[in-house]
Amino acid sequence: MDYFESNIVFPDPSEANEDGLLAAGGTLNADTLLHAYSKGIFPWYNEGSPILWWSPDPRMVLFPGEMKVSKSLQQIISSEKFICRFDSDFENVIDNCARVPRNDQEGTWITEEMIKAYIVLHKSGFAHSVETYIEGKLVGGLYGVSLGGSFFGESMFHLKPDASKVALYHLVKNLLNWHFDLIDVQVPTKHLQFLGAREIPRKEFLLLLKSSLKKPTKKGKWSIYPGNKTN
Repeated sequence: MDYFESNIVFPDPSEANEDGLLAAGGTLNADTLLHAYSKGIFPWYNEGSPILWWSPDPRMVLFPGEMKVSKSLQQIISSEKFICRFDSDFENVIDNCARVPRNDQEGTWITEEMIKAYIVLHKSGFAHSVETYIEGKLVGGLYGVSLGGSFFGESMFHLKPDASKVALYHLVKNLLNWHFDLIDVQVPTKHLQFLGAREIPRKEFLLLLKSSLKKPTKKGKWSIYPGNKTN
């Protein structure tokens, strides 16, 4: 089934409440998830609750050409302290995103059901991870979904300072090379605002997304090793 088509019918995003909540229920199968992303909708809920679907207004977006790289971050990148890889350990990345505590939230919204669903998307070639390593040990990373010229960022983690920032830097660098239009980061965070993400009206986001999805999807394993050879 083409991901622009589905038997699942979501309400129009304009019907979301003031917090961005659009619908509840349904399943997290691959077709439903891809259809939701193509409509500017994403799942976000806690263990034990129904699946909740969101389309907030405004929407937080990082345009690849607008990422802010501080002098200190550039120095870390140039030092090659971290080795960065793509799609080499997706399951470990999503597991860490679910387990590693965050200062700004209690618990996790990455349920076991979600982990299984995104692993299926990864195996189908739509979900991707970026990992950072020190001496062969995974210390940071991020994952998300790629459709057309858009990357839908889901979560990131770090076990060492700057590890997730370096992963994002290498993601952005390659998305620019691949002529991607945007990274959807969904909701505001000070961390991502500092790195250049900004809010845009939902209507504008949906128009950009519609145009972006006309591009072919870069499906399959992203086996890029920044600063090294391409496998």
